[in-house]
Amino acid sequence: MTTFDDREQAFEAKFAHDEEMKFRAEARRNKLLGLWAAEMLGKTGADVDAYVREVMKSDFAEAGYEDVVRKVSEDLGARADDAAVRAKLEELLLVAKAQLVEEI
Repeated sequence: MTTFDDREQAFEAKFAHDEEMKFRAEARRNKLLGLWAAEMLGKTGADVDAYVREVMKSDFAEAGYEDVVRKVSEDLGARADDAAVRAKLEELLLVAKAQLVEEI
């Protein structure tokens, strides 16, 4: 194997790792957002878990995170607008990344 092949494999492995970490961070962010919204909605017990799953599933409706923003904003109604949900998403992405780094 040549040096070029080694470098190519290393870059491919790094790319795959980075994409996996990005997916895991976004999934964790969505879970945290679901927990935040469930608290604002006054959900408890099994209702919290069910709601978190709904929020996490909503991310697969379309590319990006607007589908998550739309779902949570609609559910929260007057409690939080789109801008507040987007701000919370950004905040929770940092929390999710920090949690993942701690787990490694």
